[in-house]
Amino acid sequence: MLLLTAPSVHRVSSPETAEMSKLYENTFRAVNIALANEFADNCRGLDLDPLEVIEAAATKPYGFMPFYPGPGVGGHCIPCDPHYLLWQLRRLRISSPLVDTAMTSIAARPRQVVQRVRELLGDRGRALTGARVLLVGVSYKPGVADLRESPALEVLEELHDLGASIAYHDPLVPTARLHGTTVHSVTDPAARAWDLVVVHTVHPGSDLAWLTDQECVLDATYRLGGVPTKAVL
Repeated sequence: MLLLTAPSVHRVSSPETAEMSKLYENTFRAVNIALANEFADNCRGLDLDPLEVIEAAATKPYGFMPFYPGPGVGGHCIPCDPHYLLWQLRRLRISSPLVDTAMTSIAARPRQVVQRVRELLGDRGRALTGARVLLVGVSYKPGVADLRESPALEVLEELHDLGASIAYHDPLVPTARLHGTTVHSVTDPAARAWDLVVVHTVHPGSDLAWLTDQECVLDATYRLGGVPTKAVL
C-alpha cells in the first residue's frame, strides 16, 4: 500500500495505516484550527491582535506551524474526517477527549459568528430581528465555488431563524440553498444600506472598497484592512 506525501512516496504496511495517516493529518489541522480560534477569542478579550500574535510566534525557526482563526471550517475533510475516527473509537469504547473537544469547538464556531452579530447590533441599539445583514462570500474557502460544509450556510440560516433579513454576496456562487429555498447572490452590495456586513470569505481579486461606507462590518477572516467600521470576530 502506497501513501503519497509531498514530495516523496512513503510505503506503509496496510490500507488501515494509510487511512489512519489521513485521519491524523486532518485531525491535526482540526485541533490546531480550534486552538487558533480560541486564541483569537482570548486576544479580543485582552485587546490584542491575533494575527500579530500568530505571525510573531511563527518566527520561531522550528516546532511551530501557523494556523489562522476564522468563521468556521468547511469542505469534506477537516469538518468530517475526524468524526470517522471518533465514531470508530466510540464503537470500541476508546475515548479521545482532545479530538472530541476540538470538533465540538469547530462545530460551535458559526454560532459564535451569529452571537457576535447580535452583540454588535446591540451595541448600536439595534435588535437582530428585522436587521439587514449581508454576508460576503459563502464558499468554504477563497477562490472556489464550493459550498460543502460551508459555515456561511449555517450562519445565514441561523440569522434568518432569529428574525434577521439576510442576504449574501459571492461572485463565484450565484445561488445557494437555505432551508430548502434557493437564494440569489446580491450582485451590487454597495447599492443597498446594510445594518451589518459579515465578511466570511474573500475571493482573490475582490474589490471590497465599498465596505468603507457601511455602518458596521464584522471581519470573520481577521485579515480585512482599511475599513474604519470593522470589528473582528
